[in-house]
Amino acid sequence: MRLSKSFGKTLRQAPADADMISHQLLIRGNFVRPAGAGIYTFMPFGYRVMRHIWRIMAEEMDAIDGQEMWMPNLHPAALWQATGRWDTVDVLMRVKAGGSREYALSATHEEIVVDLALREVESYRDLPRMVYHISKKFRDEQRARGGLLRLREFVMKDAYTLDMDEAALDAYYPHMVQAYFNIFRRCGVDVTAIDADVGAMGGKTSQEFVVPHPQGEDTFIACDGCDYAANVEAAVFAREGKQPDVLAPLQKVATPNCTTIAEVADFVGVATDQTLKAVFYWWRRPGQEEADGRLLFVLVRGDLEVNEVKLANALGGGVLRAAADDEIAAAGAVPGYASAIGLDVAPAVQSPGVLVVADSSLEAGGNFVVGANEAGYHFTGANYPRDFAVTLMADIAQADTGCRCAHCAGGRLAARRAIEAGHCFKLGTRYSQAVNATYLDEDGRPQPIYMGSYGIGLDRLIAVIVELHHDDDGIIWPESVAPYQVHLLHLGKGDAVREAADALYADLRQSGFSVLYDDREASAGVKFKDADLIGIPWRVTVGARGLAQGNGRGSVEVKHRARPERELAPLAGLIDFLRNNPPMT
Repeated sequence: MRLSKSFGKTLRQAPADADMISHQLLIRGNFVRPAGAGIYTFMPFGYRVMRHIWRIMAEEMDAIDGQEMWMPNLHPAALWQATGRWDTVDVLMRVKAGGSREYALSATHEEIVVDLALREVESYRDLPRMVYHISKKFRDEQRARGGLLRLREFVMKDAYTLDMDEAALDAYYPHMVQAYFNIFRRCGVDVTAIDADVGAMGGKTSQEFVVPHPQGEDTFIACDGCDYAANVEAAVFAREGKQPDVLAPLQKVATPNCTTIAEVADFVGVATDQTLKAVFYWWRRPGQEEADGRLLFVLVRGDLEVNEVKLANALGGGVLRAAADDEIAAAGAVPGYASAIGLDVAPAVQSPGVLVVADSSLEAGGNFVVGANEAGYHFTGANYPRDFAVTLMADIAQADTGCRCAHCAGGRLAARRAIEAGHCFKLGTRYSQAVNATYLDEDGRPQPIYMGSYGIGLDRLIAVIVELHHDDDGIIWPESVAPYQVHLLHLGKGDAVREAADALYADLRQSGFSVLYDDREASAGVKFKDADLIGIPWRVTVGARGLAQGNGRGSVEVKHRARPERELAPLAGLIDFLRNNPPMT
C-alpha cells in the first residue's frame, strides 16, 4: 500500500474528548473515525488490524471443533419475548417495520441459537455442537465511552455450545477458556480470568477475562495469598468479628444531628463496624410495573457497603432504585434514623410486611448501634435476632481492599481497576427451557439442551492492545495483528533513491511481506513521526547515504518499532534479514 494513496490522514492532535490513550492514538493514526457517540468507521489501517484478529479467533475456534456461521442482526421480537428478555435487557435496541412488526437489533445471539437448536437438534446424536460467528452487535449504551471500549455498534466473536447435560458442558468449558487465553496471548494481551456475575445473560456461572488498567471501568478483587479473583459484583469475602459473650441491654440514646454512620459512631464512641447501616430501595420483580413494586429495607454492618448486584440476585432478580422518603416513612421508618426494631417485618419474601434483607455481617458482631425510628435517637445494644427480625439473610455486601479472603487462611483482598476483554458463560438450560428446546436421549425421552455462551469484542480488544502496546510517540503493534509488517520510506531527493525504494517495495511484496510504503514527498521528520504513530513492527529507510555504502551495493536503515537502536542491513540481504529477525512483542 502506497501511503500517498491511503484514504484518510494521520493527525497531529487528538480529539479533546479522548481520555483513553487508545482512543487518541487510533484516531490520530487514521485507524478509526467517529460517526457518532459510540459509533465508529474502521479506516483501511484499522480494518486490517481487525481482520488479523478475526483470523486468530477463527483459527482458535476451529481448533476446538467450532463451526463458523453467519447469523442475522435483525431478530423478530417473538424470539426475545419467548426467552423473557424483550422487556428485561435495558440495552436492547428495538425497531418497528411495516406497521406492527417489531424487531430487536442483535445485542447478542442466544435467542437465534436456541431457535436454531429447537429446529435442528432432534436426538443425542446431534450433540454436542459448537458454533460461532464474528458479526456486528448493537446495544443502547446510555454512556458510550473510552473510544472503542464501550460502543453502541461493535463487532463481536461469539460462540455457543449445545450439550446433552451439565457434565458435558462442564467438560468442554475448559477448552473454550484455554482457547480464549490463546487468542489473547497471540494478540499480545495478558489477561486474568476472574469469577463474575452472570447478569442479563443468566445461567449458572461465568468467567470474565480482564486486563488490569487504572482507567478501566470494571473493578475486580484479587487475593494476595491465593489465586482467587472475582469481579466486584460477584466477589465473596470472610466476615470478620464475632458475637459478644454478653449481650448489652437495648437502650435509646439521643444522637442529635447524627444522620450518617460516621457521625453516629463518633458521637456514641464506637467503631463503624459496631453500627448497622440501613439502606432503602424500591424493588420490582422482572416484568413488574413500578407501582406494583415494594419497599426494600436493607441492613449491612456500618463498615461495609451494599452490593446492589448481589442484592438483586439474592431476591431472584428485578430492578432496584433508591426509595423516596415518603415510601420509607410509609413503612414506619425514619430516614437517617431507621432500623428494623419495632417494624412489622415480613417473615418471607412473598409475605406482607416490611421486606428486610440483611447481610451476613450482622452475625459477625453484636451490641450494635442502630436507628430508633425517631429523629435524633438511636439504640445501643441492638442484637440480632433478639431485638429484631429479618426476612432474608444473604451475602449482599461488597468486597473491598483489606477484606479477608474466604478461600484461604490469612489472605487479604485488594480491589483493582480493569478492562473487561472477554466473557464466558455456562448458561445451562436458561434458554432451552424457555422455548422447550429438547433432544431425545438414548431411551427416547426428551431432555433439555445445555448451552454455553462465549464472547470477545474485536473493537474493544483492539483498544486493549493499544493501551498495552504504545509509547509517547505512538502505537507499537504486536506483529500478529499489525496492519503491515514493514513500513518502508525513502528520504532525500533524486531519482536513484526513489527508484531503489520502488524496487525494494516490489521485492518485499513479492517475497510475501505486507508493506506500507511512504512514497510521499515529505520531510524526514514528518515520515518518522507518522511511522512511529502508526506503529508497524519494522521501519526500513532508503536514503542516498545508505545506497552509497558497501562498495556501491547499498544498505538500508532498519529499526524495530519497540527498540531504540537502528542498524544497517545490506540492500540485497534485507529480505533474509527480516526473515531471520522476526519482531519480538
